[in-house]
Amino acid sequence: MLERKTGKEFRESGLLWFINTTLHMFGWAIVWEPDTDEIYAARTKFRGFDDENNTKGYINVSKYLKENIDELLKEASE
Repeated sequence: MLERKTGKEFRESGLLWFINTTLHMFGWAIVWEPDTDEIYAARTKFRGFDDENNTKGYINVSKYLKENIDELLKEASE
C-alpha cells in the first residue's frame, strides 16, 4: 500500500511546492532538510512564492503528472 520516497524525490516532483502553496495561507509549511532528508511541519511567516519558483513548481508538477498519470489512474481504479 505504501512506497517510501525520499524528501528529495518529493521536492523534485513539485509536490512539496504544491502543498506549501496551500499551507502558506494558514501560516504553515512542510519543510525538507536535505542534509538529513527529514521532513516536518512548521509555522511560517511566508505567504506564497515568487514568480520564478511558481513557474518551476508548475513545470515540475506537470512533468510529474505526465510521467505518472497512467499509474495514478490504475491505482485509483483498483
